[in-house]
Amino acid sequence: MRKPAARHWSYDEALSTFPVIRDLTESAVRQVEALAHELRSSDEPAERKLELDAAHREIVEQWTNEVQSVGCEVKGLWLVDWDSGDGYYCWKYPESSLAHFHAYEDGFAGRVPIN
Repeated sequence: MRKPAARHWSYDEALSTFPVIRDLTESAVRQVEALAHELRSSDEPAERKLELDAAHREIVEQWTNEVQSVGCEVKGLWLVDWDSGDGYYCWKYPESSLAHFHAYEDGFAGRVPIN
């Protein structure tokens, strides 16, 4: 099966969806933090670990699906890219804004601030 062509975003279009992506991510992070707290406060952490690991995977999978449904690309845990056609507008939680760009071949390490 052929992969559909990627959606290309203008910076303004990416900015318009950023609050949705940020809110989805903040919600998922809070859920994962609650699981971590639950594990730390458990009387039987070894027994709970498998169950909580499964819940963690489910939260991340749901977050990934929700981000992708907006049209963005998930490039790592809490790392989202918007394809511009020339590279990616790039955001990683907990950054407060969508303020970085990188070429396709540069990846996260090659991010530069958007002026």
